[in-house]
Amino acid sequence: MTPMSTREIASPSNPRVKATARLRDRRQRDETALTLVDGAREVRRALDAGAGVVEAFVCEPLLAGEDARSVLDALATRDIPTISTTEAAFAKIAFGDRADGLIAVVRIPSMRLDDLALPEDPLIVVIEGVEKPGNLGAVLRSADGAGVDALIAAAPRTDLMNPNAIRASAGTIFTVPIASAATADVVDWLGRRSIPIVATLVDADTLYTDAALTGPVALAFGSEAAGLTDAWRTPGISGIRLPMLGIADSLNVSASAAVVLYEARRQRDRHTRAAD
Repeated sequence: MTPMSTREIASPSNPRVKATARLRDRRQRDETALTLVDGAREVRRALDAGAGVVEAFVCEPLLAGEDARSVLDALATRDIPTISTTEAAFAKIAFGDRADGLIAVVRIPSMRLDDLALPEDPLIVVIEGVEKPGNLGAVLRSADGAGVDALIAAAPRTDLMNPNAIRASAGTIFTVPIASAATADVVDWLGRRSIPIVATLVDADTLYTDAALTGPVALAFGSEAAGLTDAWRTPGISGIRLPMLGIADSLNVSASAAVVLYEARRQRDRHTRAAD
């Protein structure tokens, strides 16, 4: 079944469209605790994860394939209002270069560290000072793929629920528990839970493949420009590095995270098989 629109909007100047478009601005997201999820796949993953979807905007001429149709059915099943728009009105809300004809307004979940529910031996990824939503989204995709139990943004320079980060994550942001806090608070929180920290540092002595990444561990990665701050160079925090055999001294943060997270997954899976 396809949901009936609760209203139809034709003009890009419609106040409801303009208010929704303002959610692309961080200040508006912070004030309303709402964000935008653009794309059928991303909206589907938000729904499947139980995210608080408030309403959806639908542009019938742009709906792409059976996936989008199935998402409309899921919205109807959950009695989530859908608003039909013209292409001109939809373009006011949409962003990026891919239009699936479907955008949802979603409540931003809690980002408090203490709200994270962790298993006994968690694998956590910490990203400090990451600014680009595309990199944040790429790290989330690797975290989802490698079975990470939580992602923590330390001193982030973009909000985790930036619509571009959601899009870049392909909706995996809804499958990985997330939190955000100041760097000192993150380090303290991990310490109080006796979760060892392994920091990626370009000048560390230990190769990432030589580090023990089984058991509870938090893997820390720095910003695209500056790497990790000195807060991660303290006694009790282990350092690792990736071998760099060319002229560059580091990889992009999302590439580094993918390499190290899958090494952690390899070690953890091997450890589990050995225990069996």
